[in-house]
Amino acid sequence: MRHGEVHNPEGVLYGRMPGYHLSALGHQMAAQVADVLSSSGHDLAAVITSPLERAVETGAPTAAAFGLTAQTDVRLIEADNHFEGVPVNANRWVLAHPEHWRYYLNPLRPSWGEPYTELVARVSAVVRQARARYEGHEVLLVSHQLPVWATRLWLEGRPLAHDPRRRECSLASLTSLTFDGATLTGLAYWEPAGDLLRRAQDMVPGTSAASEKLPESLLEEGTR
Repeated sequence: MRHGEVHNPEGVLYGRMPGYHLSALGHQMAAQVADVLSSSGHDLAAVITSPLERAVETGAPTAAAFGLTAQTDVRLIEADNHFEGVPVNANRWVLAHPEHWRYYLNPLRPSWGEPYTELVARVSAVVRQARARYEGHEVLLVSHQLPVWATRLWLEGRPLAHDPRRRECSLASLTSLTFDGATLTGLAYWEPAGDLLRRAQDMVPGTSAASEKLPESLLEEGTR
């Protein structure tokens, strides 16, 4: 699961920075996912989250709904990024400043942050460990957009280098893996809080099934 919407009025790329909590809408998203999971026959044996506040807060309602104590695992943390703390969502042109140019040399790695291969290695290790420990049950892992998306690309055999605007990993979405023993047999994506996304101010980059159903004029209005 990707965390819910964050309170971020300055449009900062917050990355691993502390102090970024869910917005009121983000809390609503987290609660809605918990309601959907608890009312639809799911068998959660554990909730494990990134240690960042927004992920911990996202996992809390689901843990409570299943009578669990949520755990944290640092391997689910957001990817490291040179642009952490830069208000990129408020003004994309800030990325064109010459001081950042040297970080654009290798988008395949990428040169501006944690290598995709290292990111996938740590997240997939959590998946393997959770599958083995809770075999026969479901586990909710709460992380961040890039860790979830990069791991999905790897599982699907696609290149890890990608256009961030094409990520299918919206706020509070679930990327579900199904295993038969240790063999991955299914991968599905769904948005239990999709009806709330049109109200989000902090949802880019990426695509959403909910946003695709809206007229372009409303999409533009919703991102102002």
